Amino acid sequence: MKTIAVLVAMFLGSLVHGQAEKTGSISATVPNVTSSNGEVLFAMYSEDSFMKKEPEFSVKSEIKNGQATAVFENVPEGNYAIVVLHDENGNGKMDFDAGGMPAENYGTSGNSMIYGPPNWGDSNFDFDGTDKEMEIRF
Repeated sequence: MKTIAVLVAMFLGSLVHGQAEKTGSISATVPNVTSSNGEVLFAMYSEDSFMKKEPEFSVKSEIKNGQATAVFENVPEGNYAIVVLHDENGNGKMDFDAGGMPAENYGTSGNSMIYGPPNWGDSNFDFDGTDKEMEIRF
């Protein structure tokens, strides 16, 4: 009986270990930063947190030769969206002009060119846990 219990425990342990979540890295590049002022902020969200909570991952990037790049490490497979902001004055948030329009450039992983705030439907992508490179344009 002990032998059966040990075999069952080993089998269950191998099932749990065999189903370990795949993780990888996502490299996101913004190739069209218009000035070298400030930094570029990258935020990666799940659908539950999108534009409502803190992102699951965030990275600040320097601007070099009109380009900014961020690498998100150890990202579990899933569905995500990346929002990018050129924080020209370094205050850590998006600034708006007197008319309520964004005063700093932004973009999303869907590269949609709509007016208004980013939305999940146009921005999300599937990540299978293997390393991924993407380009996001302002």
